[in-house]
Amino acid sequence: MYARVLAGDAASNGRFFFGVTTTGIYCLPSCRARKPLRKNTRFFPTVEAARAGGLRPCRKCRPDDFASGADPVLESIEALVAEMRADPAAFPDVRAVARRSGFGPTRLFELFRLHYHATPADVLLRARLGAARARLRESGAGLAAIAAETGFESLSAFHDQFRRHAGLTPAAYRALAEASGSFTLALPPGYPLSYLRRALGRDPQSLSERLEGDVYTAGARLASGPVRVVLRLSPEAVKAEWSGPGASAGAAYEIQERVAGMLGFDQDAAAFARLARRLGFARLVAGRPELRVVQSLTVFDGLLWAILGQQINMPFAFLLRARLIRLAGEPLDDGLYAPPAPAAVAALAAEDLLPLQFSRQKAQYVIRAARLVADGALALENLRASSATRAERTLLAVHGLGPWSVNYLMMRSLGFADCVPYGDTGVTRGLQTLMHLEERPDIPATRRLMAAFAPWRSLATAHLWQLHQPEPS
Repeated sequence: MYARVLAGDAASNGRFFFGVTTTGIYCLPSCRARKPLRKNTRFFPTVEAARAGGLRPCRKCRPDDFASGADPVLESIEALVAEMRADPAAFPDVRAVARRSGFGPTRLFELFRLHYHATPADVLLRARLGAARARLRESGAGLAAIAAETGFESLSAFHDQFRRHAGLTPAAYRALAEASGSFTLALPPGYPLSYLRRALGRDPQSLSERLEGDVYTAGARLASGPVRVVLRLSPEAVKAEWSGPGASAGAAYEIQERVAGMLGFDQDAAAFARLARRLGFARLVAGRPELRVVQSLTVFDGLLWAILGQQINMPFAFLLRARLIRLAGEPLDDGLYAPPAPAAVAALAAEDLLPLQFSRQKAQYVIRAARLVADGALALENLRASSATRAERTLLAVHGLGPWSVNYLMMRSLGFADCVPYGDTGVTRGLQTLMHLEERPDIPATRRLMAAFAPWRSLATAHLWQLHQPEPS
């Protein structure tokens, strides 16, 4: 517990509370106040127990609010972000965000990093880009007018930022409305294509995706139905093509969003590489400073994998996934399947999965989670836009999802920047090698060691996974 306090572990909030005898205050494990000495620290199962011990609640982390289910600080930050997204032009700079928040600049920075895994400037930029995408899809206004309406200081800044995050210029993005089955996304300079191929081809027996040379083919499920997506990879660009029942008018926008997300255009790989070098870990990013966390095409795909991959080796997890896709997925052509829809998995019973070598527990976890999604009780896709804190709490409440699964899902499907699947063998083995440790770190030690890589622990995880693998060709 003390290790989790030192790491500021938000996932431990509510599991215990700690008090400091020298100040007479009790806090949440994630409290950003100065860390106490171990000899002055006490632990409590509830806030009532802490008060009974003669301590009073911290005014900074507000443990009583958390214990009662209220979190006014989080709610105020979420409301602020909603305002930024609704009218980004009303916030000309980060100082305007700070004035509106009521927090000081340093505290505001801490809260955004904690709850959104991003700086206020990053969140404001993404709000501007989101508003600009909506205007480009829905309005015939000129590009200069859209840039001004969404808060960009100039047309050139709008063009450069839009292209970096979308892989397309604003004009090319608008033209997707007329796209007839293909578009091309520009890759960032130095994008490590060989590592992308490794990630896309990691399951050679998959029924829903395949990699043949520089051609990646995947079944995907859009709002309009299943499609066959083909990505043609080259060092400078990725050409996307699609066909199938879901290839309706307007599908190009959804496919562009999925593919740009999968390629990790929003991830600040260069900033993490600079941090790693500054910490003395240049070896961690050597040869791959632009490495990204490759994202799943849908959050539900990631959810299924997070459950299937729990506590079993990867080949067996791949086998279970293929059997589930064959049972509940939708055939497209050439032996390819679109992954199962939530309703299709929700309609199964555990007895349908037991002959496929699912344990009863794993079968129940998969089906219960799918029913939550199918019933609308778990709005997975909406979690992309929520705060990281809200997403984590929502997912931890799902029976069958523990800290490893939740962090993996947040990192690989929701795109949050500061997650670690604690207990992951690849992470602990990588840390042991990188830091010359005598033995693999346990979870508390992993938390302490990974804290150095905040706020880019997701990218740190991706690099650690590569340390014991040969360099891809």
